[in-house]
Amino acid sequence: MNRIFRGAGPAARSVDEITGSRRMRRMRKADWSRRLVQENRLTVDDLIWPIFVIDGENRREPIDAMPGVFRMTIDIAVQEVEKAARLGVPAIATFPNVDHSLRDQTGSEILNPDNLLNRASRAIKAAVPQIGIITDAALDPFTSHGHDGILRDGIIVNDETVAQIAQAAVLQAAAGADIVAPSDMMDGRIGAIRDALDDAGFHDVAIMSYATKFASAFYGPYREAIGTAGLLKGDKKTYYIDHANSEEAVREAEQDVDEGADMLMVKPGLPYLDIIRRLKDELGLPTFAYQVSGEYSMVKAAAANGWIDGEKVMMETLLAFKRAGCDGILTYFAPEAAEILQRRG
Repeated sequence: MNRIFRGAGPAARSVDEITGSRRMRRMRKADWSRRLVQENRLTVDDLIWPIFVIDGENRREPIDAMPGVFRMTIDIAVQEVEKAARLGVPAIATFPNVDHSLRDQTGSEILNPDNLLNRASRAIKAAVPQIGIITDAALDPFTSHGHDGILRDGIIVNDETVAQIAQAAVLQAAAGADIVAPSDMMDGRIGAIRDALDDAGFHDVAIMSYATKFASAFYGPYREAIGTAGLLKGDKKTYYIDHANSEEAVREAEQDVDEGADMLMVKPGLPYLDIIRRLKDELGLPTFAYQVSGEYSMVKAAAANGWIDGEKVMMETLLAFKRAGCDGILTYFAPEAAEILQRRG
């Protein structure tokens, strides 16, 4: 009998005595048994693909800080979304890189029914009607200062910003958005957007609240992608959540639920798995994570240097979101992960 000795004395107990014959490795011994008891699974249905659109035709621009990710003209974006739909990806999230000549202090271009974001929605919905389109009503791609709201005398003004993004949400819905996901973190935005959508007859357009968007250092590559990296003066700590605070994050989410949010999002993702778990357990709404640009780029950079197996780490991180309680993940890995899942069958 296998015996385990403790200390220098003669007393010894067998492994079965120590464990009460409950050997945890029994169900890990083979691939079939591990699959049989696997608690969480990642499927293509969990993936939302964020894409970046630019003006022009037949053009894609590499984003240096995000290897493998491109800004795309609308015609190219339509082709890529068609591919994603064939892989089974259920939804995309669109973000525009707006020409700087169209940006101003108030982000007024967001109220243009024919702006880049709305044109992209119309084109994608016409060509790929089966895929869901998620749009962001925040102002940062449209402002000359890179902030998510209207800047007055050095202050991001809340109520004026809310009124403008509510109008923008209606225009986005009219252009084909299925879900509006405001990322600005202004107070009252969810209720104002819900009222505006309902008043305009868009009762079926859902709201995915960026309920807990943290003041994070992980957003850097994204700001390059939408062309705000060199514009931003100061930081966004007056409206994003302090990353030290979890109780505040829950209160933010609770308020958004009360105002009419259909879904909740946590952004960034991996550093905030505890927040995801709390929101799912305490509020019970469909809960999503945004695996942001910095998270993506760290995996890609480490893989490029041979420090990690990029594919395995990618899939492990995505499964971690499911384990934490996510119903879905916004990730730049979506097409790559979908192809792997398709091969696995």
